[in-house]
Amino acid sequence: MSKAPNHNNSPVLPSDKAAALKLTPVSRETEARLDRYVDLLLQWQAKTNLVAASTLPHLWTRHISDSLQLLALAPSAKLWADFGSGGGFPGVVLACALADIPGAMIHLVERNSKKGAFLREALRVTNAPGTLHLADIGDSVDSAIGNVDCVTARAVAPLHQLVGFAEPLVKRGAKALFLKGQDVEAELTEATKYWNIKPHLHSSRTGGHGWIVELDRIEPR
Repeated sequence: MSKAPNHNNSPVLPSDKAAALKLTPVSRETEARLDRYVDLLLQWQAKTNLVAASTLPHLWTRHISDSLQLLALAPSAKLWADFGSGGGFPGVVLACALADIPGAMIHLVERNSKKGAFLREALRVTNAPGTLHLADIGDSVDSAIGNVDCVTARAVAPLHQLVGFAEPLVKRGAKALFLKGQDVEAELTEATKYWNIKPHLHSSRTGGHGWIVELDRIEPR
């Protein structure tokens, strides 16, 4: 039986949570699910490196709000696929936010078994609508996932590789939303060597040098 979280000793700053929820407001029910998710992440962080320890004080803005902002770019999407879900960003966060939407489902793709175990537990404790695919992104996971409305990824692979992984899903109608850092222009330049794409770039709401690459069409060169 897991211990109740001791919020007095939490490395997460309460002011950071308030700032994040101001940037990306959610319902009380979603906030409660996200609180349970954060508590679980902090418990597991001690034995499994889920996020960089230096980012824990700003977990809500750096990771949760960063994930939630994708919802505004695909407001009608119910079926999502998240490549390389790792610690659950953005996949589990999106699942928490969509838990009250009938028919919503998040497919989490993760090859690391320890992180996979965490993701399963995160879906359980939050009662969020998701399923885990314990597999490498390149292992034809598109056939296991089926049709989705949106495919996401964050800090898992260079853009030209992500575009290749997402291409089968985008061909079937999905929108791709990839969270990227300050090197996005260089990654786009590399990606266009292999793919015909017309990216829409969105500056991250959470500040810093983050970007979201939106793709609605992908064709090989």
